Formats: sequence, structure tokens, C-alpha cells
Amino acid sequence: MPEPLVPLLSKEQPPSLSYDVVTGPPSHKIIINGKECINFASLNFLGLLDNERVKQKALASLKKYGVGTCGPRGFYGTFDVHLELESRLATFMKTEEAILYSYGFATVASAIPAYSKRGDIIFVDEAACFSIQKGLQASRSFIKYFKHNDMEDLERLLKEQELEDQKNPRKARVTRKFIVVEGLYINTADICPLPQLVELKYKYKVRLFLEESLSFGVLGEHGRGVTEHFGVNIDDIDLISANMENAMASIGGFCCGRSFVIDHQRLSGQGYCFSASLPPMLAAAAIEALNIMEEDPDIFSVLREKCKHVYKALQGTAGLKLVGEPFAPALHLQLDKTSGSRDADMQLLRNIVDHCLQRGVALTLAHYLEKEERFVPPPSIRVVVTVEQTEDDIQNAVSCIQEAAVSVLK
Repeated sequence: MPEPLVPLLSKEQPPSLSYDVVTGPPSHKIIINGKECINFASLNFLGLLDNERVKQKALASLKKYGVGTCGPRGFYGTFDVHLELESRLATFMKTEEAILYSYGFATVASAIPAYSKRGDIIFVDEAACFSIQKGLQASRSFIKYFKHNDMEDLERLLKEQELEDQKNPRKARVTRKFIVVEGLYINTADICPLPQLVELKYKYKVRLFLEESLSFGVLGEHGRGVTEHFGVNIDDIDLISANMENAMASIGGFCCGRSFVIDHQRLSGQGYCFSASLPPMLAAAAIEALNIMEEDPDIFSVLREKCKHVYKALQGTAGLKLVGEPFAPALHLQLDKTSGSRDADMQLLRNIVDHCLQRGVALTLAHYLEKEERFVPPPSIRVVVTVEQTEDDIQNAVSCIQEAAVSVLK
């Protein structure tokens, strides 16, 4: 008898098939299974998801253009709002050009194989997110992983490659080499050492790709991301990608950089060439989100202060280890001591999440495709900070988490 196409399920319904149903917008307050909760789960960092200005612009665009586009950008799927948003993003990021994708995950997953092909070499941080991993897989390039944020390990790999290139200079001349990192890592909530990465880029003559989905609209005085945070010249980065589904509270993603780099994607980025373009109403919403970000740069300092407050308050939670930077808006809480079983650890954390949900605090577990992830992070609860959360909200959530940890892990 042939093997089943998928693994057999136990009689008990697995957690991945058990859904909490949301009614209404997942903004500051969220209704889950009919219960109103404080939202510490949605990546709505700047609170723009339910912003009235953003909704009105989206509604006006819906009435003007309809719901979708029903075509890729090259086949009557390019609307004036797409061009306006690309121009605005390029201006905001202080780059020459930007390109839009209709889905955030597809952005970096399309951008990487647009440049790196079979025979090329990519040096990538082992904590890279799943969308980067899919881009690496699609590129069919030779992948070399370095230890997370370990610049000595990266330089070791670069030196080894340099010696290989010296043995075969003809091959080296036609082999492209890339470093791929995240600005703020979604799986670890810490920041990449960008200044050192730029030094290595020039020292070993490699290209540097930066995925900023978590840091765009968060880091820097004006929300331009990790380059602004470190004061690094954005022209030192060969390509920046980010989704618009977190800080901008829309859908889709973008890449930005020099014109000749971006233009190449218009013929080689599969998510750009073969997917229906971004619905105009979502492009209009993103433009208005940019307007708000430019008009009120204080919003970024407010977010940073709240992140620091939550970080400080969660430190020392009994039985849990806080993972991430003080300025990261999506932190991780891992078990201080593992039970020895990943499934058992996940169940303990799930019990903490359920305990908090019953008391009006919405959290979420960090989920991974464990059989496909290159390096599976430890089980964790993700705690998301937004500008909308009040002092009372934060205090209630922290108290609830600490109470749940004591109750579940006793």
C-alpha cells in the first residue's frame, strides 16, 4: 500500500487547525471569540490599521477603481496610485527608485532569485525569516549560513571564499556573491550589526541585501529603518526590501535602491511579473500611512519609549526568558527551562496564552513550519507593542503574563 500523501493526524484536533475567530478590526482592542481583549498580538505598530484618515482614502479609492486589478503590472495592472506609491516610497527612503509587490511574503522571496542564480553564492544569517529562506531556495544558489549576528563567523566564510576565488579567478569573475540579513529579526527580535556588515561588504566585494519588514516604520528618527538607526548611508546597501503589512497596516511589499537595480526586477521579479498587482485601495491606504508618518515623526519616538517600557516590565518574569532588543516592537518570551520536548514546551506556552486570553489580553505563539525551517527557533510567545497601548494596558498585560506564568509553570 502506498504511503499517505500527508502525515496521519491524531484523533485530537491539532492546534494549527483550532482557530480563534476575530470579529472587527484587529486594532488597539480586538474581539476574539466574542470577547474584547487588549491587542498585544497584531503587528500594527503605529496604530494605522483602524485610522480614520487611512480608511477614508481606501474607501475613496475603492469607489474610484473597484476592488482589485485582475492583472499583473505588465498587463493593464499598473494604476496611477501604484506609480505614486512607488515614487513616495523612494522619496521617503531617500533612494532612486522603488518597486511594489502585491504580497509581503513574495517581496524578498522574489527579489533574491531575481539577482542570484545557480552558481552564485549567498552568505545568510541562520536566523533569517522563512520568506528569505524561500528566496534562497528559488535562487538555486550555493548557500552558506553564518551564526546569528556573528561577524567573525561571517568573515571566516568570506575569507574561505576569497581563497577559493584565488585558486580559480576565471570562475570567480562570473560568480556573484551576496550577504542577506534582516534589519530587525522577526525570529529573534534583535538588530543586525549593519556598520560591520557594510565594512565586510566592501572588504570582500560582495553585495548586501537588507530585509526590513520589522524595522521599516519603527527604527530611526523618521522611521526609515536600520540604516537611519545606525546612520549608515543607504547607498551602501544594494537592495532594501520590506512589507507594508506591519507599520503601514496595508498589504504588499516593496524594494528600493538604485534605479538600475530596481528596474531589473520589473522583468525578473516573479511576484511582480506574474501576480495580480496590489489593489488600488490598498496602495491608497499605504500612501496615506506614509503621509501620517511624514507629518508626525514623533510617533516613532513614542513607539520606542513604549517598547522600552514593555521590555523593562517583562524582565524577570518567573519561568520565562525575554528575548529581543529594548526598542524592538515584537519581543519573544521563551521558557527559562525546557521540559525536554518541543511539543510539551509549546503546550505550556499555549496555556499561558490561553490564560491571558481569558483575562482580556491577546497574545500569540510564534509559529514555524518546523519541517521546512532551516534553523527552527525555540518555542516562544510573541508580545507586540503598539503606539495605541496605554500605560494601564501595558501594566495589565504584564501583570497578566506574570500571573499566567506562575499559574502554568508552578
